[in-house]
Amino acid sequence: MSDVASIERFVEKYKALKSEVAKVIVGQDDVVNQILISIFSGGHSLLIGVPGLAKTLMVNTIAQALGLDFKRIQFTPDLMPSDILGSEILDENRQFKFIKGPIFANIILADEINRTPPKTQAALLEAMQERAVTVSGHHYKLDLPYFVLATQNPIEQEGTYPLPEAQLDRFMFAINLKYPTFEEEVQVVKTTTTDVQSKVNALFTAQEIIDFQNVIRRIPVPDNVIEYAVTMVSKSRPNEASASELVAEYVDWGAGPRASQNLVLAAKTHAAIHGKFSPDIENIQAVSSGVLRHRIIKNYKAEAEGITDDQIIRSLY
Repeated sequence: MSDVASIERFVEKYKALKSEVAKVIVGQDDVVNQILISIFSGGHSLLIGVPGLAKTLMVNTIAQALGLDFKRIQFTPDLMPSDILGSEILDENRQFKFIKGPIFANIILADEINRTPPKTQAALLEAMQERAVTVSGHHYKLDLPYFVLATQNPIEQEGTYPLPEAQLDRFMFAINLKYPTFEEEVQVVKTTTTDVQSKVNALFTAQEIIDFQNVIRRIPVPDNVIEYAVTMVSKSRPNEASASELVAEYVDWGAGPRASQNLVLAAKTHAAIHGKFSPDIENIQAVSSGVLRHRIIKNYKAEAEGITDDQIIRSLY
């Protein structure tokens, strides 16, 4: 199948996937889009939202619709690396045998990742970056596609271990979950307080998703679009001559080169889901909030004056 035919088929399957997810998830259209863009771009996402916004249900539903193996890890302060990676045990023949942990799945929901100590966070981050884990000197490859969706609860700071900026950079998107509208909340209550359960059909296979990821990577990008993405990222750095006024005044640290890579990759996927065969500047702008939000570190003055991430990101256009 040619790449053009593959993109056209991808658009059809993506629409079917969205309607399949909508059987269970009411609203949250932008959030579902960003999660799916990061999956088809081969990246990971960080979901930031208060409890009760159906984060777990959303990831579980998306995993079912994609036909992928899903595991949820609830992070707690006493969780050890071996609890997520797996450990070696002595079997009945007195031989060491490796028992795989929950990290061996296609989609991992790392629930409340900021609740666990840095040692356990680091074990997950190795798997995210290398798509492999090392236990007792043995190297184990993870099944592809591999996608981590971590959640952070922004309202509780007691007994938490916030992810350092360098580790946040490993997430392609930071996605803010907002409360549903009045109409959406009425719909949620109606559908979740009966005994009727919607069945979600698997529309993809793991190999199909890998094939679509490869097709998206092959999408050509004009030089001016790549230059626009790199310019945008360099404008977010307060010490650069090109920094915008808002950045110079309100930002401590800007985004690194990984942001430029993720902007272009996410723009390719954003273009593909809209049936375009090459991304343009509008596609870069459409994905910029999710890609840059967690990579731009505001200073105290920005917090005091109520300057938002989105205001700073819009000043980079």
